[in-house]
Amino acid sequence: MGKKVFGVDVGGTSVKLGMFEGDGTLIEKWSIPTRTEEDGKHVLPDIAEAIKAKMAEKSCLAEDVFGVGIGLPGPVDDDGVINKAVNLGWDRVFNVSKELSGHLGGIKVRAGNDANVAALGEAWAGSGKGYNNIVMVTLGTGIGGGIVVDGNIYAGVTGSAGEIGHIHISDEPIEACNCGNCGCLEQFGSATGIVRLLKKELESSDDDSIMRTAPLNAKDMWEAVKKGDALATRVAEKFGAYLGKGLAVIANIINPELFIIGGGVSMSGDVILPFITKNFDKYVFHACKEVKFVRSVLGNDGGIYGAAKLVM
Repeated sequence: MGKKVFGVDVGGTSVKLGMFEGDGTLIEKWSIPTRTEEDGKHVLPDIAEAIKAKMAEKSCLAEDVFGVGIGLPGPVDDDGVINKAVNLGWDRVFNVSKELSGHLGGIKVRAGNDANVAALGEAWAGSGKGYNNIVMVTLGTGIGGGIVVDGNIYAGVTGSAGEIGHIHISDEPIEACNCGNCGCLEQFGSATGIVRLLKKELESSDDDSIMRTAPLNAKDMWEAVKKGDALATRVAEKFGAYLGKGLAVIANIINPELFIIGGGVSMSGDVILPFITKNFDKYVFHACKEVKFVRSVLGNDGGIYGAAKLVM
């Protein structure tokens, strides 16, 4: 039996897990609930139990496992130390790799930030395959980012590199972001940011629009854009202006070959890309313009692929 690898992607409501062959072939994927009560003390033991149960089911011994990779919603340094993870109830700094390894009887564990890990997954087996320098942008409830340079995650000193959603993009008066600051990119370019822009446009205009009767969410807004709805298109233009400008800042610093757009907003299709790219072209330094924009192909599986690659 060849060595197996496990990839784990930890979210605030569920933990996705994948069992892989050593060559990266996915054997099986499944998920368990994330139990964040009692300061998140159940999260790592639950993951360990899920992995051990799968090993028993597949008659896989500890010596048959090369290691476990895990992506987490918080800053993680190269040693596997996480500097808090509010979504998991972890208001502490501790070594995730060592703690999970202890629950697994000493199996090797490597940990990373979930967005960085997803970027690594896309670079390895998804839209970024064949590219060495990529930036992945995940547009969901917030905005996450992952940076891969020369084929490796760039995490920064404390694991906080790639916090694209918290670029200060506007001085417009607005309520505080979850990070405590105001005017962050994710307040305008995320799914919740799109809804905020949409509500403001509906309040300030008397124009007829599909969105006056449709559910106020990003998915329906983009469907209205596809149908040529003028009000929804104005919201899309504003979304694109904020996001295009923010990604131009990133490109001027990283100079990547490729931007991969993922997350729930990306599921609306390629309709979103022109709104981003035309504004990106407006603001980016001329020598950084030759960058491609694509959507994620791994989708929600990017995290487990990247976690598996992380440990390999």
